[in-house]
Order: sequence, then C-alpha cells, then structure tokens
Amino acid sequence: MYPLLIAMVLLFTPPSHALELQGDVRQGALVMGLAAPGATITLDGQAVLVADNGRFVLGFDRDAAASAQLTVVAPDGATHRQTLTVAPRKYKIQRVEGIAKKIMSPSSKALQQIRRESALVGAARKVRLQRQDYAGPFKWPLQGPITGVYGSQRVYNGKPGRPHYGVDVAAPIGTPVSTPAPGLVTLAEEDMFYSGGTLIIDHGHGVSSTLMHLDRVLVSAGDEVVPGDIVAEVGEKGRATGPHLDWRMNWLKARVDPQMLVPAMASN
Repeated sequence: MYPLLIAMVLLFTPPSHALELQGDVRQGALVMGLAAPGATITLDGQAVLVADNGRFVLGFDRDAAASAQLTVVAPDGATHRQTLTVAPRKYKIQRVEGIAKKIMSPSSKALQQIRRESALVGAARKVRLQRQDYAGPFKWPLQGPITGVYGSQRVYNGKPGRPHYGVDVAAPIGTPVSTPAPGLVTLAEEDMFYSGGTLIIDHGHGVSSTLMHLDRVLVSAGDEVVPGDIVAEVGEKGRATGPHLDWRMNWLKARVDPQMLVPAMASN
C-alpha cells in the first residue's frame, strides 16, 4: 500500500515567490501544490491549472522520467525553475488466463467500437474543471481483496499486454460502488468493449477517477456526486475473468496510482 505521504517542501526563495508541494514525488504519484495566486506553472512544458487561491496539482505517470522541470512565473513576472527528482518504483508481473478470444483478437466491427469508445474516453479526460475536489481525502469505492495493483505488467493468455494502470478489488456482482471523492460525472457507459460498464468522475484540474467492469451504472454524465453516493454495481464485463472493480486515476494523460491516495484496505 502507498498511503499519501505529507511533506511540505519549500522550493523557492524569496518568500514572496514561495511554492509548496505536498506529497511524494515518485512514479504514479499525485502531488498537491500551493503557489502565489496569479502564478503560471508548467511541468515539462505542460500547462498546469492554478486556482484563484494558488492551489494546483501535478501527476507523475507509471514510467515518468527520473526528473521533471517545474517552471513558475510569479505574478510580478519573475521566472523560477526547479528540477524535481522523481523516485522510481518496481512493478509486478501478473499472468492472467481465461480471457475470451473475442477480447484478445477483436473483429473489425469490434475495432470500430473500440475506436468510438476511445474517443469518448479521450473527450471526457480532456475536461479541465476549476473544481478542487482532488484536494480533499479519497476513499476506497468498496472493500474487498486486492487482486491487481497499479503498474503491474500483465501477460494475457501468455501474451504480454500493456501495464495495468489501476487497482482491482474483487467483490460479488451487484456489490455497491461509491464515488472515491466528490466530482462531476463526465462519462457513463453501460458496456464498453474492454472496460464493460464504465464511469469517469472528474475531480478538477485534470484529475479523474475511472471505474470499470461495472454491471450497472447508476448515474449519468453531468451528475454531481459526493462521498457516500452509490454510483454503480460491481460486474465482470469487458476484459475481466471474474467480478471486480478496476479503479484507475488520471492527471491529464498521466496515469497515477489510486492506492497512494487512500489508507490500507481495512478488510485486506
């Protein structure tokens, strides 16, 4: 497990240009930040949304490089640059058998469906809302055995596949799934080719949760959700070998590790 580490790091001087980072700068991490209101920030050239109160967030992908360039232009026009050291991680190899042939070798019709669905997901993740729900605590969407972890390299039916970018929690079909944090639903699909029932919940500033392999989706795009809201039920649709929830998170295009934002699973 990777509980969120709290470390306030003063990067810049003088104090009028101070910038604070909260979190563990490592592959898969979300790092919260606070800058002077009105500052402009980029990370390796990627524009970072800064709220009116100076709050912002950074995300580091599974395979993020060993360093990242953070550039801050203060309200008075002064420019400050800082090289962040990104700690590496080791990832597990998982072998998954029993995936249906139609999933492993989709037909031309299925490929058209996959392209349509990829466009829907891409559009949902392009949203950059000013809301700051990402800054509050996250909670597990459900409790159960963890059967898959972020970053693991999966071998499907003996064939190496893409890394796994989420955390899998096993539970019976129909188990209620709640939102891991407040947000706005930007995608609600009943049965996508690879991910089955799929929800994307936007938490602001490019941070989103994706809930996959759902049996039932209980909310619609445009709905506001808050902690305690039941948004779906566990299923085994799409590329799945049994009933479970696959919870993934993004910061823009960077895929980050949900387990770094929640405490250890109480029942695990």
